[in-house]
Amino acid sequence: MSTEEKIRAPADATRWREQQRGSLVFTNGVFDLLHVGHVALLEAARAEGEALVVGVNSDASVRGLEKGTDRPIVPERQRARLLAALACVDCVVLFDEETPLALIERLRPDVLVKGADYARRAIVGADQVEGWGGRVVRVPLVKGASTTQLPGRDPARGSDEAVDRDSQ
Repeated sequence: MSTEEKIRAPADATRWREQQRGSLVFTNGVFDLLHVGHVALLEAARAEGEALVVGVNSDASVRGLEKGTDRPIVPERQRARLLAALACVDCVVLFDEETPLALIERLRPDVLVKGADYARRAIVGADQVEGWGGRVVRVPLVKGASTTQLPGRDPARGSDEAVDRDSQ
């Protein structure tokens, strides 16, 4: 399968989801500069079910989060393609909204995964997923793995963790 085939519009992702057997896991974020912390989160998320869907903030969505004019650094289609290339990722869906709530409600995942830097009450979609009998899982972070700690990044411009929290 080509990695491009894993990138689906919301309607296509819904049809794909209906064909899946077993539990579906969902996580989301900007994933601007892919690093080992992202990979660890995605691998842990995939281990929670039979298939993993990653919701990715579109470029417009990232700009709407007021994270500065330099974000995103990597365009949305490239970010989606990089995520789709990972073996642990089964489906990637770009979303334009500030949060992935509409996408979560549309896909009805069995498991919702976020990094442990999110308090349970701050996880968008948690109430909905638990309401239909699903689970919310908070994955421990990889120490020292964030976009701001990558060479050439200026910590004063904001951290990847803040972007990911706001991209809920």
